[in-house]
Amino acid sequence: MDVNARPPPPDTSQIGDWRSIITLIVFIITNVVVSFPFHIPIPVPRSLSDAFLRGLCKLRIIPPPSHQETEDGGRWVVLRFHVSTVMAPLYACLFLLAILAIGRREVYDGTIGSENIEPYDVMIFFITLAYVALSIDASGLLRYLAFRVLQKGGGHGRRLYLYLYWFFFALGTAIGNDPIVLSGTAFLAYMIRGSSNIASARAWVFSQFAVANISSAILVSSNPTNLVLAGAFQIRFIDYTANMIVPVVLTALVLFPCLLFLVFHDERLIPRAIDIHELPDADKNREPVNPNVPFAGAGENRSPVAEILNPYLDRRQAIVSCTIMAATLISVLLINAITASRGGHPTPVIYVTMPAAALCFCSDLLMGWQRRHETRAQADRGRMLSERASIENELRGEVSSSSAVVTDSSVFEKPPAGTPDDELDAAVERAMAMRRTEQAAQPATLTSKMRDAYAWWRETFPAASIVISRLPFPLVPFAFSMFVLVQGLVTKGWVAVFGYGWNAWVERTGVVGAIAGMGFLGVFLSNFTGTNIGTTILLCRIMQAWQQILASDGRTVSARTFWGAVYSMALGVNYGAFSSVLCASLAGLLWHSILLSKGVLVRRLEFFRVNVPIIGIATAVGCSVLVGEIYITRPDRPYVA
Repeated sequence: MDVNARPPPPDTSQIGDWRSIITLIVFIITNVVVSFPFHIPIPVPRSLSDAFLRGLCKLRIIPPPSHQETEDGGRWVVLRFHVSTVMAPLYACLFLLAILAIGRREVYDGTIGSENIEPYDVMIFFITLAYVALSIDASGLLRYLAFRVLQKGGGHGRRLYLYLYWFFFALGTAIGNDPIVLSGTAFLAYMIRGSSNIASARAWVFSQFAVANISSAILVSSNPTNLVLAGAFQIRFIDYTANMIVPVVLTALVLFPCLLFLVFHDERLIPRAIDIHELPDADKNREPVNPNVPFAGAGENRSPVAEILNPYLDRRQAIVSCTIMAATLISVLLINAITASRGGHPTPVIYVTMPAAALCFCSDLLMGWQRRHETRAQADRGRMLSERASIENELRGEVSSSSAVVTDSSVFEKPPAGTPDDELDAAVERAMAMRRTEQAAQPATLTSKMRDAYAWWRETFPAASIVISRLPFPLVPFAFSMFVLVQGLVTKGWVAVFGYGWNAWVERTGVVGAIAGMGFLGVFLSNFTGTNIGTTILLCRIMQAWQQILASDGRTVSARTFWGAVYSMALGVNYGAFSSVLCASLAGLLWHSILLSKGVLVRRLEFFRVNVPIIGIATAVGCSVLVGEIYITRPDRPYVA
């Protein structure tokens, strides 16, 4: 190549500037905070706090405080400013903007895009496709399929473990890891509760989380990290899947016996025969409860495992949502392949997924409106039974103050022990009537109006409302902020420095070193650079800087080396989601919170200790298979962009 025709090398002249140094420091600190979020206590004088609340009351934004809230609690009110996993990158961007370390260029490139990475396209695609996937979940189909798997496996522990493993793998491939985490985690927690001889949920929930993230590496649409990577290197969706399916499937095949016989070999974790509690006859004869309807089934004394062994399924919604999902994925693959074959710029995938999500949303609204009388009646009945049970427990004195509904217990008298049921019922009716009278006497406020509007929305459109509430909207500011932070490293020269380091590593280690090194970086950095999304953004920029370095020197690398590194990155950032810390992915935080709500506590040390052998086996197998695949399918000629 003519020296004059070569592009200039990446600019590293700014790394000595104080703003460049601060940008790197802020990036490192931000990613530490992402892994270990905290809050800052801010003391505020109570007089100032009370004056502010009184102002809100006068404006009828909030209701007047209750008697307990007006009691003197000291001179200070402590507010907590949360520096959370999701918000830490946004705070970092605002700080860097304030000191002029980054500016309009970084914000534009980090939101609109540059170098074939278009953040807005990635996030819109992910959110819209997530709506369709979560609509499938809201229909009850995943819960019903899990019930069929449980029914098929019966009391055979290892057979059931095998069925669930491949069940979650298949679903994770089709619809991504988030719906599996949302539905599968709760299902497993209930299943363990319904068994009498499984000592711990560890083997089941850790395997589910691992296989959900492994399988999400097959399709571009299954994970936002795949979208970033495919966009950065202009990879056709069908080519991506063709290169990833063999390493991922073989990883799953090898990992299963390792989990069963090595990692979770204890008979108490995966018994040979599982004793599943029988569902009471009363629950067998009841109609399944739609879990999307608020208060549905409340106060009916249903068995905790009824949701598993007598699952709700909306067949019409499931058929419509599955049809839309299948049509969307097929359309995305076809359009991507056609435009790429013609040599044009790939058509933005949001042109397919946005209409699909809109169609699915309209379908959910239509079906909700058609059934509004039924769902509202279910919600009203459940609310009444729940309120009645709460008051009855208060009257009996059988609940603690932490679990009882907050009421002014002085408005009625508790009946003495041994009161006949008729007198108890009469006391409950009087208390309920008095409570309604007090609620009616309260002036309407903005808060109460919003609460009523939300209740109407939830009861009228239960499926649409539950899907929207589960959409990963917090991912949007997090991802955009991470894009901006990485773009700050690009403009300040740090990504170029990392690119020179990667170039030196590849020169010394070749194809195998490129695959092993990028796989390790993908897994390792997922724990320390703002989850696997931040890692994907950073590594893609480093690879692009590496390409510029090679072009400026007039050198090339083999197609084996380049594509081996790219697909190894895909393995690393997907597998890295279940490595050593919960915040390696937002799905990990969601998984942990769902388990905690079901009474299953996973400590950070346990997460690390259990996942280290799993991630070690998965990464070693995946990268080893990829090495063989690359040598077979890729020529040894120079890579041409």
